Amino acid sequence: MDEKKSTEQVDLTKANQITGFQLFSMTTSMVMTVYGFAAFAKQGPTAFFYLFLAGILWFLPVTRTAGEMASIDGWSKGGIFTWSRDMLGERAGWSALFYQWIHITVGMNTMMYFILGCFSVSFGLPVIANNPTVKFILMMVMIWGLIWLQQRGTAVTGKIAQWCFTLGVIIPVFFLLFLFIAYLVQGNPALIHVNTHTIFPSSWNGSVLVGFVPFILAFAGAEGSASHVKDLENPKVYPKVMTALAICAICSDIIGSMAIAMTIPNDQIQLSNGIVFAYGALVQRFGISVVLVEKVVGFLLAVGVLGEISSWVVGPNAGMFEAAKEGYLPPRFSKSNKYGIETNVMILQGVVVSIVGALLTFGAGGNKSSVSFQTAMSLTVALYTMMYMMMFVTYLVLQFKHKDLHRTFQASRVMGLRVTYGVLGFILSAFGFVVTFFPPADYSAHDKKTYLTLLLIAFVIMGILPFILYMYHDKWARQLGLDPNKPYAEQAAAKEDAK
Repeated sequence: MDEKKSTEQVDLTKANQITGFQLFSMTTSMVMTVYGFAAFAKQGPTAFFYLFLAGILWFLPVTRTAGEMASIDGWSKGGIFTWSRDMLGERAGWSALFYQWIHITVGMNTMMYFILGCFSVSFGLPVIANNPTVKFILMMVMIWGLIWLQQRGTAVTGKIAQWCFTLGVIIPVFFLLFLFIAYLVQGNPALIHVNTHTIFPSSWNGSVLVGFVPFILAFAGAEGSASHVKDLENPKVYPKVMTALAICAICSDIIGSMAIAMTIPNDQIQLSNGIVFAYGALVQRFGISVVLVEKVVGFLLAVGVLGEISSWVVGPNAGMFEAAKEGYLPPRFSKSNKYGIETNVMILQGVVVSIVGALLTFGAGGNKSSVSFQTAMSLTVALYTMMYMMMFVTYLVLQFKHKDLHRTFQASRVMGLRVTYGVLGFILSAFGFVVTFFPPADYSAHDKKTYLTLLLIAFVIMGILPFILYMYHDKWARQLGLDPNKPYAEQAAAKEDAK
């Protein structure tokens, strides 16, 4: 019996073990959002200012603090749930995890809008991106197909992410870099001019600063893979993976946004597929078939974002699964399949993605893809920045009150710099949260009303959901045979000893 159990354990470990490069691919595909390039380009030269805020002053604290917390003994499982629960209490830990988990149910719709926009160009079928019914049906095929593919272990996800990252991110980004450099070297005119006068926002009111939203979204997600540190062949490579990720994300976003902004007039940039047309605008000067390039690049970019969705299907779900085992969800969600995959949690995620997708796709009215896309981005950031604010508070509590906890990595050897990471991360997260509720300045009165209505309704519902679910925590914990008044770690250890 023991030998059979040991064999099953070995098989389970093998099914979920990943390399440092696979974790890099999974995390990078969660962070390097090529679908946001067009939204960046819309900001023109100001994109540099926002990239500085989000890519350095915000992203650096995220990666460094997440790396430190993930390296603490006993904190490798559960991610933000474990971190916040141990520092701020159960309710806070559960809320932080829920916001991380629920935000991506909105974010996946943003990604799928981009994929459909790319496919509409690749296959010459505008109906894919413009008809709400066709769009929604294809979105459902994508999300449920990816959930089905994830059922054989994290190793499968790692392979999917690795191939999609290579085909859909590395190749298109380097091709874009080559074309953009060649475009500038030949002396072609740039449609925008970057200098000290143009990089700052034209005004500091909310309707202008809402342009910061896609930049926060572009650099969010690095902590989502922290729960997979336990799956690494060598867990010590995690900090190196985060550093490489920061460098790659910043460079790719600068290349992507400037390539679009300097070659396509601002009023012609389309949020859902503007990056595809940037390739066409660049290659037409070199005698290359514009149509062929747009079709091929559109397909590759879509593949890259499919890999991103695949990674998000397993990232926060791992933390949600740990929470389900502690009674924060009904008992059925605490069960996994024979490969250790949290199937029921994934199904729940798929249902929520479907509901939110229907609201955003049909709620914006007609084929207003830009309003749907912007609303989805803003709702994603509003929910996610709530989690980040809690994460940085957690990190500051860790620094001041729990210096004794053993960790294999520190954000910095200097206490003052570690505190600066926490404070700076919190301030910029709060800034990102506030500006999401301002409609873009170029929206019509009707579009502003639609934007705010959809955003506020969805935000209020999702904002109170974790507190409603928490009311049933004691009941669900008892159904799992747990004592809600005792620490879960002690009860889990006792069960393990009993076996």
